[in-house]
Amino acid sequence: MVLAPFSPMKNRVISRRRFIGTAAAAAALPHVIRAAVVNDDIPIIDTHIHLFDGNRPQGAPYKGGRQFTGGVALPDMYAAFARPLGIVGALEVDASPWVEDNLWVLETIQPSTMMVGTIGNLQPEKPEFAAYLERFAKNPLFRGIRYGTNWGYNIAAQADNPVFIDGLKLMAKSNLVLDTANPRMDLLQAVVKISDKVPDLRIIIDHLPSFDPTAQNQADYDAVLKEIAPRKQIYTKLSEIVHPVMPGGVITPGLAAHKDRLDLLMGHFGEDRVLFGSDWPNCVGVSEVPDTVALVREYFSTKSRAAAEKYFWKNSIAAYRWIRRDPRQPATA
Repeated sequence: MVLAPFSPMKNRVISRRRFIGTAAAAAALPHVIRAAVVNDDIPIIDTHIHLFDGNRPQGAPYKGGRQFTGGVALPDMYAAFARPLGIVGALEVDASPWVEDNLWVLETIQPSTMMVGTIGNLQPEKPEFAAYLERFAKNPLFRGIRYGTNWGYNIAAQADNPVFIDGLKLMAKSNLVLDTANPRMDLLQAVVKISDKVPDLRIIIDHLPSFDPTAQNQADYDAVLKEIAPRKQIYTKLSEIVHPVMPGGVITPGLAAHKDRLDLLMGHFGEDRVLFGSDWPNCVGVSEVPDTVALVREYFSTKSRAAAEKYFWKNSIAAYRWIRRDPRQPATA
């Protein structure tokens, strides 16, 4: 099926007609169903996609996982299917530990107004960090760095390293963010520690719905979420909602299997600190971008329109301070 290009004005008209046309029927339905809010006209900023090109002479350290083939993920490839879904902008998140790839990404996204920024890869514990940060931060598309448990990094150990913390303080002064990578218990505990040491630093926890507590760490998980809840500078991406569950890598699509976890995270983070992320192209073969968009639109259909707008785009501005590059991208007043 060929989808029409996303048009905010057109979709607003469709949504009003749909609302009027269904109002009478909805009056006879149970209250919980009548409360559903049409949100398919709300534009989306995707805060988590990856870009790489394995066809470069030097190749690429990461070329996609699971069922993504071809080794190439570029802005135009993403925009082709994302725009018809109502996605009007995206932030790239590092897919390489090579310092020079920070520049490659900036050069790659510059011509594409769909791309509103990148989260690069620099190591705050390294002596050259300040110089690299100063260089890349001059480009308004550079919105921060990613650091966690990928590429052999250990954020839990670095949280006690004063050099690492000093690097993060430089980030905060530059109005940049720290994206974490791959949630696990020690990472979540490190986030709390870092936020106390650098209270002005905005921190975004990626893919938190994909963290599956065990009987052994459930109490610690509950405790760390309670620690995170009052820290207003910590956000999370409600991304990788549908994910392989071990043992066996079972994938369960649809909202029903994941609603309780989304409710739990919404309860701790609130509507002001949750972000949309597709995790393209890692999501290929697990939960394709259209499936993820449909799932979260369904989830937020039972919440206020204001809450949905925050999740789909407004919170991304508060968290990343990205610059509007395309007239289709929304802007706060």
